[in-house]
Amino acid sequence: MADSLHEEEVLGKAYDARLMRRLLGYLRPYRRVVFFALIAIFFYGLLQAVPPYLLKVEVDRYLDPTSHRQIPQFLARFLSPNPRVGILQIAFIIFLPTVLLTFFLQFAQTFAMQLVGQKVMYDLRKQIFGHLQRLQMSFFDRNPVGRLVTRVTTDVDVLNDLFASGVVAVFGDFFTLLSIMVVMLKLDWRLALLTFSVLPLIVLVTVAFRKAVRDSYRRIRLAIARINAYLQEHITGMAVLQLFNREERSFEEFEEINRAHMKAYKDSIMAYGLFYPTVEFLGVLAIVVILYKGGDMALGNTVTIGTLIAFIQYSQRFFRPIQDLSDKYNILQAAMASSERIFKLLDTPVRIADPPKPRRLEKPQGSVEFRKVGFAYRDGHRVLEDVSFSIEPGETVAVVGHTGAGKTTLTNLLLRFYDVQDGSVMFDGVDVRELKLQDLRKNFAVVLQDPFLFSGTIASNIRMGTPGISDRQVREAARRVNMLDFIESLPGGFDEPVKERGATLSSGQKQLLSFARALAHNPRILILDEATSSVDPETEHLIREGLQRLLENRTSLVIAHRLSTIQNASKIVVMHKGRVREVGTHQELLRQQGIYFKLYQLQYKDQELFAASTGLANESCQKPAS
Repeated sequence: MADSLHEEEVLGKAYDARLMRRLLGYLRPYRRVVFFALIAIFFYGLLQAVPPYLLKVEVDRYLDPTSHRQIPQFLARFLSPNPRVGILQIAFIIFLPTVLLTFFLQFAQTFAMQLVGQKVMYDLRKQIFGHLQRLQMSFFDRNPVGRLVTRVTTDVDVLNDLFASGVVAVFGDFFTLLSIMVVMLKLDWRLALLTFSVLPLIVLVTVAFRKAVRDSYRRIRLAIARINAYLQEHITGMAVLQLFNREERSFEEFEEINRAHMKAYKDSIMAYGLFYPTVEFLGVLAIVVILYKGGDMALGNTVTIGTLIAFIQYSQRFFRPIQDLSDKYNILQAAMASSERIFKLLDTPVRIADPPKPRRLEKPQGSVEFRKVGFAYRDGHRVLEDVSFSIEPGETVAVVGHTGAGKTTLTNLLLRFYDVQDGSVMFDGVDVRELKLQDLRKNFAVVLQDPFLFSGTIASNIRMGTPGISDRQVREAARRVNMLDFIESLPGGFDEPVKERGATLSSGQKQLLSFARALAHNPRILILDEATSSVDPETEHLIREGLQRLLENRTSLVIAHRLSTIQNASKIVVMHKGRVREVGTHQELLRQQGIYFKLYQLQYKDQELFAASTGLANESCQKPAS
């Protein structure tokens, strides 16, 4: 597990210019909205310096008894004769426009960037999923599903935080700080320097906070990755877990992982719990210094009361953006790590792709040929070696052999899920690497040993979204695999919901659905990979009746362990340790008394022993003629 989680553990650089340039490229389609948000946040930052200054003006001009300034005549005629009410009206007239404009600007930039963040998430997820669909099967052999799901969900969510409340909002904090500093220095540089005197302490506190949060975030992400991996594995294998009475032990293991996540979060909470009060304390300390020194200066008439009040308000507003910048640093750091993982996935080359100049097959006939094929999933471990045989149009060719002989690998190479290292696989005389993937694969239908069903309905799992397959064809396909009666007995019929992976269906019913799916697509070539291993003998017999009609004038490749299912094949290819050892019909291979003969004897012996043990040897075990 450590290797699979190592990638989650690394947080990466706090800032990477290369990654940031690439991330900002996703804002290009929405540059007008971003520009609008920047304008809004620029003026919002400037307006943060306005209310304290307006308060200074009101105090110094209208509230200070020593002030000789009078209310302007054009304003006085609109005010109440009551002095207290008049002062309240002045405050209302001065502050209301500023408050309303601040509200509008903050709403505008927040709404705009949240909208942009959601659109970028949509674009990124669409791009990642599209790329995943094009990647070769070898990529999925090496990468756990949980990790890939994290890329599309958690990592993209982190980038949404960057775009929605980081990339543009950080400019707002800088504009706010800059405008406040400029006004403070303009009002009185001495009080401004006193306010700035606590900045070194805030820098030290912020550095310590970032270090503590960085470590806790690393542990949180690692714990989340472990929780996801553990849940995925144990929920998938719940039947085995319950069968072996492992619930208590699994609960203890999960509790340990969950506790590590809780401890990491507690450390993060502790860091935040100390940081914000500390910054608040330093802000109050700055106010105390201003009151002490500024009060002395006010008594000496070197500053006005309004200026002193304004500085108190400015000091409160000055430290808030510093707190926000620390938060945005953490967002930026997490976004850099997430973007590095996302771009690493997006930069994974698609090795199984359409050729630059693909060849087209006008009227595919369905002939297949393996020419001296050699293949290895991993370097130094050959699965196939010098494999050569052909399948003529309309032939039914069976491939048999021990587990690990390379039978399923043949279909993977034929469908070009993998590319051969040596030799070539030909379809209608053309190397499959010279054909478009879609043109190649639309000629095939595959029924696997472990059928996969998607969430949806019975009909959607048969049709698989292929246009042109009518309801009548879906119904006919179900009838030909003897599943129509079962489907019609369901409350919803063909519209009956299918749960995840077909959880509400038996193994045999799922296999029948996969047969109906293949039949409905009417393929040029049918591939059956241990397709009847999940059904009972009676159902297998019913399926075989339908397949005999389906296989007429159709090329088919059958991979089987049950030799009784392929005795009528046009040709049987016997694989052993990655090589073709024997080729011939059922009767021819039995007469050779080679590997096929031994496999056949072994299976017949097992059947005979089973029948004898149940007392049915004379009734149901008739030895086939050899």
